[in-house]
Amino acid sequence: MRAPGFWWHEAPTPAARLLAPVAAVYGALAARRMVRPGAAAPCPVVCIGNLTLGGAGKTPTALAVAALLRDLGRRPAFLSRGYGGRLPGPVRVDPARHGAGDVGDEPLLLARAGPAIVARDRMAGAAACREAGADVVVMDDGLQNPSLVKDLALAVFDGAVGIGNGLVVPAGPLRAPAEMQWPRIHAALVIGEGAPGARILAEARRRGLPALGGRLVPAPEAAASLRGRRILAFAGIGRPQKFFATLRDLGADLRETRAFPDHHAFTAAEAESLAAEAARRDLMLVTTEKDRVRLPAGMPVATLPVVLALDGAEILVERLRRL
Repeated sequence: MRAPGFWWHEAPTPAARLLAPVAAVYGALAARRMVRPGAAAPCPVVCIGNLTLGGAGKTPTALAVAALLRDLGRRPAFLSRGYGGRLPGPVRVDPARHGAGDVGDEPLLLARAGPAIVARDRMAGAAACREAGADVVVMDDGLQNPSLVKDLALAVFDGAVGIGNGLVVPAGPLRAPAEMQWPRIHAALVIGEGAPGARILAEARRRGLPALGGRLVPAPEAAASLRGRRILAFAGIGRPQKFFATLRDLGADLRETRAFPDHHAFTAAEAESLAAEAARRDLMLVTTEKDRVRLPAGMPVATLPVVLALDGAEILVERLRRL
């Protein structure tokens, strides 16, 4: 879905207030679900989640956490629900055999870095991770899913927007009331700058939680190849404007942008239209890695990979060492 702009206003707008009664019902149901007791997985579970809908940088964070675990001598495997995919799982993702329509987009990216399991039944998925040789499960999303006990729950926030207007869907971006979610996380990570993110870090410290900062850094070679180029950029992620701003910051000449809903399933006609417009205007077509896996294999489009640069990584490493 495409998040409405009023979600990110600090003060609730008339539209948000109009939807508040529906949000109250949704929030109560979500809160009731979250307090259900979970089952212990066959190995420790690190959950990378967020309090809100939309992209905050969970997948780059999951990749970074898995890398830290490998540095500690552990054998992580990724677990995902496979949002947007048709396979219920448990299934081990094979990028050579599966597409985004099978397993979703994020699992295809995760599978490049290690074993990735897609499963709507998280307990069955954790068992499949163990069978794949893992001694730690890195769960991409699922903070609100009560089925598994989380040994470490890391909540990721976008520093530019934080928790928006602080209201629950559909009045705001929260998946459940914030006061229900904060006690269920063990550390907070704010990616990017901004006053909303600073308030999140202050709240985490007030609650005695580790408060970490980070930023998404473009891969140097890819960034250099885009600098100065005339570009048509498009993205179907939580906040496409973040991607467009990153391209401008690295020196790309954005002549046109196209924003699509998060996890947008591109049709053949849409892909052809984008490619034709770029060719007609002599522009370079550029998108995100997550969007690329939802496009035809032969489509002429460049990507800008990003990685998480984590400030104060030693705090997180110490938490991971205890698992």
